[in-house]
Amino acid sequence: MKRKLICVLLAVGLLMPTLAAAADQEDFMVDSTDDIVNLCTTPIDDPMYTAAIHFCHGYLVGAYAYYDALASGPEGVRLVCFSDPVPSRNEIIGMYIDWAKTHPEHMNEAPVDSLFMFLTEKWPCSE
Repeated sequence: MKRKLICVLLAVGLLMPTLAAAADQEDFMVDSTDDIVNLCTTPIDDPMYTAAIHFCHGYLVGAYAYYDALASGPEGVRLVCFSDPVPSRNEIIGMYIDWAKTHPEHMNEAPVDSLFMFLTEKWPCSE
């Protein structure tokens, strides 16, 4: 029984770093990619979950909408060309979060910068 308890505690200890962190007020300043990742991965039982998830989606969708408006203008340059069919918003945000977690070197950069690094890497426009 003691051995089983030790194994369970060890497993929980090893998994702790992979669990989502709770959002805090500072994350809403979105000074870094780490902030937006924290907001987008806020656990559902966190009291700030609703605000964090809505902020996450609003920030990322707003950044893309601004780019799309500029790129659609008469002198616009398209950098991102989605595949057909276009993945859902939730799928794209999930892929971005996964990408950010595998690129820790970008965690201190502005989220809009890392977002477009991801988008242009995943869906570049062919010339």
